[in-house]
Amino acid sequence: MANNVFGEKLKSCSSDPLTGYFRDGCCNTSDEDRGVHTVCVVMTEEFLQFSKRVGNDLTTPLPVYNFPGLKPGDQWCLCAPRWVEAWEKGVAPKVVLEATHEKTLDYINLEELVKFAYTSHKQKFDDR
Repeated sequence: MANNVFGEKLKSCSSDPLTGYFRDGCCNTSDEDRGVHTVCVVMTEEFLQFSKRVGNDLTTPLPVYNFPGLKPGDQWCLCAPRWVEAWEKGVAPKVVLEATHEKTLDYINLEELVKFAYTSHKQKFDDR
């Protein structure tokens, strides 16, 4: 069983679009996952444009790889090194911490990740 950055059971990131290295909806990883697709993020236009500029177009569908193309608001398992690169450039997307694999902590510390925590309005309301 995989754990998230809090050491708890890893939650699902997205089933629509279906994400994850294994396309199981979770940011699971293994030794075969050389990109380390472990950070569950909420896409922004700013990040998508940044990613395209640095050579990884995430907006164009690639059906042969079961990749739908992403738009702002989509949740997706992003490569940890790419998230760190975006963070260093000031364009890192928000992170769904409960759905972010603990392997991410090999690339960035929890204190920094928490600064980018995504919470929906519904979650904020439910926490009252």
